[in-house]
Amino acid sequence: MMVGAGFERVFEIGHAYRAEEHNTNRHLNEYVSMDLEMGFIEDERDVMSMEEELLKHIIESLKKHGKEYIESLGATIPEINGEIPRLDFNEALEILKKEYNKTDLEEDLDPESEKLLYKYSKEKLNSEFLFLTNYPRKKRPMYTMPKGDYGTHSFDLLFRGIEITTGGQRIHNYDMLVESMQYKGFKAENYESYLEVFKFGMPKHGGLAIGLERITAKILEKENLREATLFPRDRKRLIP
Repeated sequence: MMVGAGFERVFEIGHAYRAEEHNTNRHLNEYVSMDLEMGFIEDERDVMSMEEELLKHIIESLKKHGKEYIESLGATIPEINGEIPRLDFNEALEILKKEYNKTDLEEDLDPESEKLLYKYSKEKLNSEFLFLTNYPRKKRPMYTMPKGDYGTHSFDLLFRGIEITTGGQRIHNYDMLVESMQYKGFKAENYESYLEVFKFGMPKHGGLAIGLERITAKILEKENLREATLFPRDRKRLIP
């Protein structure tokens, strides 16, 4: 909505709250989300390129200011050489089937699959980062730009075996957004204030969200997100 109001580049770093009953080493009920939205894009590839440059900046800053501290913990700072490899979601499923005999996946990846794709990316593509694109429409929010009947102009970024980012191109057309709401089972009349801005024109736009604890944990090579935040908040812990 801010992009439509003239703010072509918007970012926010703040707390987010997960209303889900996860209780794993890769989920927190309160976490820090680094979000950005950008207008006047061509498609999700512009957003992916933006994230590449952001991650390269973060990595260079870590090398300059935090290398000795990270190495003292037995961890290594990752490298991004050139463009992060990109795999279509369906191509990733085929790799999982052929290389690792994973045949129980259709519309999403489980944690084991993300780890296997990291293994593949590191060994075959020489990268600890991997973009997965064209996720199934059923598994994406209603505001995600569809691609054909089943896919989307969206992506996940995997880093060292875990998804750290979800992003993509957003729907900017009012009628298409209403149709997408209906496809997802939402009633458009319940979202009139949200839809209002789309009636008057919205530029093509997209964005992403990076989970701070996830990227921190993986830079430090920790398996449990609770080791990457000072006061972890999960289903069992509210204080301190």
